[in-house]
Amino acid sequence: MGRQESLTGRLARLGFDDAVRASVTVEAWLAAASEDDCLVLLDEAAAADDPDLALTGLARIIEAEPAIVGPLAADREWLHRLARTCGASVPLARQVSASAEEAALLHTDIGRRDAAALRWELLEAVGADPDTPLPCAGPGRADDLRRAYRRALVRILARDTTADDPLAILPDIAAELADLADATVETALALARAEVPGWDMCRLGVVALGKAGARELNYVSDVDVLYVAEPAAGPDGEPVCDAATAVGAAAKLAGALARICSAHTGAGTIWEVDANLRPEGRSGPLVRTLASHRAYYDQWAKNWEFQAMMKARPMAGDMALAGDFVDMIWPKVWSVANDSQFVPDVRAMRRRVVSLLPADEVAREIKLSEGGLRDVEFSVQLLQLVHGRADERLRLRGTFDALEALIAYGYVGRVDGADLDAAYRLQRVLEHRVQAYRLRRSHLMPADEPGQRRLARALGLGGSAEVMTAWRASARRVRALHRRVFYSPVLEAVARIPSEQVRLTSEAAETRLASLGYGDPKAALRHIEALSQGMSRRAEIQRQLLPAMLGWFADGPNPDHGLLAFRQVSEALGDTHWYLATLRDGDATAEQFAKVLASSRYAVDLLMRNPQSASLLADSAGMEPREREAIHSEMATAAGRHDAPGAAIAAVRAVRRRELLRIAMADLTGEESVEQLGDALADLAGATIDAALAIAMRGVNVPPLAIVALGSWGGRELSYASDADAMVVMADGDADAIRAASGVITRLRSLLAAPGPDPALAIDTDLRPEGKNGPLVRTLSSYRAYYDRWASTWEAQALLRADFGAGDRELAATLLGETIDPIRYASDGLSAGDVAEIRKLKARMEAERVSPVAPERNTKLGPGGQSDVEWTVQLIQLQHAAAKKGLRDTTTLGTLHAAEAEGLVTAKDARALREAWTMATRIRNAIMLARGRASDTIPTDPRDTAVVASILGYGAADASRFLEDYRRRARLARHVMDRLFWASSPG
Repeated sequence: MGRQESLTGRLARLGFDDAVRASVTVEAWLAAASEDDCLVLLDEAAAADDPDLALTGLARIIEAEPAIVGPLAADREWLHRLARTCGASVPLARQVSASAEEAALLHTDIGRRDAAALRWELLEAVGADPDTPLPCAGPGRADDLRRAYRRALVRILARDTTADDPLAILPDIAAELADLADATVETALALARAEVPGWDMCRLGVVALGKAGARELNYVSDVDVLYVAEPAAGPDGEPVCDAATAVGAAAKLAGALARICSAHTGAGTIWEVDANLRPEGRSGPLVRTLASHRAYYDQWAKNWEFQAMMKARPMAGDMALAGDFVDMIWPKVWSVANDSQFVPDVRAMRRRVVSLLPADEVAREIKLSEGGLRDVEFSVQLLQLVHGRADERLRLRGTFDALEALIAYGYVGRVDGADLDAAYRLQRVLEHRVQAYRLRRSHLMPADEPGQRRLARALGLGGSAEVMTAWRASARRVRALHRRVFYSPVLEAVARIPSEQVRLTSEAAETRLASLGYGDPKAALRHIEALSQGMSRRAEIQRQLLPAMLGWFADGPNPDHGLLAFRQVSEALGDTHWYLATLRDGDATAEQFAKVLASSRYAVDLLMRNPQSASLLADSAGMEPREREAIHSEMATAAGRHDAPGAAIAAVRAVRRRELLRIAMADLTGEESVEQLGDALADLAGATIDAALAIAMRGVNVPPLAIVALGSWGGRELSYASDADAMVVMADGDADAIRAASGVITRLRSLLAAPGPDPALAIDTDLRPEGKNGPLVRTLSSYRAYYDRWASTWEAQALLRADFGAGDRELAATLLGETIDPIRYASDGLSAGDVAEIRKLKARMEAERVSPVAPERNTKLGPGGQSDVEWTVQLIQLQHAAAKKGLRDTTTLGTLHAAEAEGLVTAKDARALREAWTMATRIRNAIMLARGRASDTIPTDPRDTAVVASILGYGAADASRFLEDYRRRARLARHVMDRLFWASSPG
């Protein structure tokens, strides 16, 4: 009893679920054979996918022939094959253990049989002549086929389960299963001929589709086929019958063939032959002539039907006729993506498949659920069909071969491709082992722990939890990659281009470029050739991107500049791994990048100063403006690496240049509003001046300094070209301290304004007390004394936009709160003389600074421009901010909103002012983006105007509408100003 308990416990530890039953078997072996031999058998059984099943299979073999124990134990390779095969499949374990003869099948060579050998083996098994298509008949011949099929299947499973790496051998196993299917159909056709009188009236070609056509078949799967028939030829070469008679005979042959393969008898079954992918599906005739097929696919076939034919290959029967069908359909398959609805149709079909999955199976579905096998297959096929129109190297039937080609030729990144391949192999092996276990068609992971544990052992994993984790991880990775590939804007854009135009080297390329709007097609062709020539991976990816990029450049206002810039950036970045991969694989990255390059000389100039800045595209948050603190921290860190002030400020300015590019790209792609843009530029200016101030103060002993932002900086309304208006305050100190502080500010301004590779930032201090004639730095007490005694109305107006800029925040707050607020928000408001002075100054500005030629094009000082709106709003502030604290806002739009809320401006007037100011601001920034240089005036050159209009969201032909929109808004704003500014009373 003690021995029994000890054996049972050991068997349980070895992984036997029914250790008691297993112990009975082992005890019987021990009674008839040596302990060493029994332990060898036991160890092999314990290493199988299902130890209990393997032990049962070995026990049956030994029971039938007890003397076999010694030979089995001595021949470990034979024993290994038997145990692994028996432990992987219940039906095949029964077959292998049915007799010593069946067991001996695995004692012989189980190496790969090619298609010809399998065909010969099965035909010979039913008594057919492998060299002729004559019928074979006789009792039990169909069962002979089933038995021969099972024996071949046992051999394949043995090779699969004994492989060192089942994932590595998977494509070869799937190919042999497909070859076995070919041989089976050929043999079933030979048997069918014996059942069908007049079979020789027709030629019947069988075409493999689906996984059989791809030579990637499962252990248990419907075998998809299509039939094509023609009348047989007589001795004189003439048809022996009409087409209808031939088709009728062929239909009977096809029907008999399908029955032989699907019938269930004591010898088992094979699989269903599925002809439902034929024209019209189940409703259509089972067999058609080649001409009938051609007519259908020319006139009626839908996109998915061509997609189904991309795996078509001759399988059995009249191989020449089957080959004629494949030759006919093959070019049509590779033109299906020309249909504008192809990509949407494929996506919709995939979504429909997922939506129809039973809710109780979704969590276990290996094939059809999101992240499953079908997602890999659909992704690969979509890439093939879109790009395969121009690249014949992608015209492959199998998923493994196609994915390998997509990786090799740059259509899929190496890392992504390796992940897809690994996930697909894992899921296919799981599917294979699930199906092999009962020889049933299933794609569901086992719900029970023993079933999951069986799969884990098949893959060399630790247990049920580990195999489920590995499967779910593979599904997550596939799901992410599928979404990236399946919904790629680049793929969709290329799909919209006709096949004859995808080939960039065609003779019609120059004509196409001209029709797209390229001003210099010959130069564009030179750029294209430089980008795409050669066989490097970079050139391969460029060839994929260019058809889409050319279209996106053409959607921009300056396609020639966009293409040139793309070439320059691409050449500068060389083989940098992330650049082209990001454009190819990003959600909308390539389209956004094309828009930037074809729209903005300013952004391109920033980019070309350091092309590595294109890495902003690689980050989903790359074009989101950063917080001031984060920018300043990076600048301070960068500056801290350099002792020399010149090198330190260069590092700061380099960070600023990259941030300007980030902001510009966000602006060009519609990611920022006017307010967000102003905030981002103001924060960037503040961070830059803060970092530069620290450099300027190195080695200088001065009291704390604060820089107060004025003008558009203080109002957080900076444009790309704005100076930073400011004044500087220090804590009270003596003359030496003031001189030292002035030296620091002079050095600061020089560092930021010095010529260099990165944009300068000018600090303008002309709005300080006494202007250019006043001291550069004042103490708190000096500011207080000046404003108490000398402050004028225009200075109070200028101070409306005073805010913290850089340096000591507490010091700035003291100046703002104690000295500036009482001036700008004076309790007595404005007198009639003050209002008159403001109006007089505004009139003088218009007279002196606005060109009399087309003043309406001046967005800053022209009628209804920024200045009109700002002066109107500021007059309201000066009149009412003392009493209405909501008006104490340094921003134009914020103050306007408050004035509307207080009832000082009607909603209609506020809208007119807001729309005019916003559009004028956007135009000024768009001019800078477009031309790379600032201007307040809308360009008179129609080409430049079109670029500005395009940046603002108007179509290429809508420049006139853009001008009319601005004139209308400016006119309305000017009418409001005439009432609120020129005709207003003091209080």
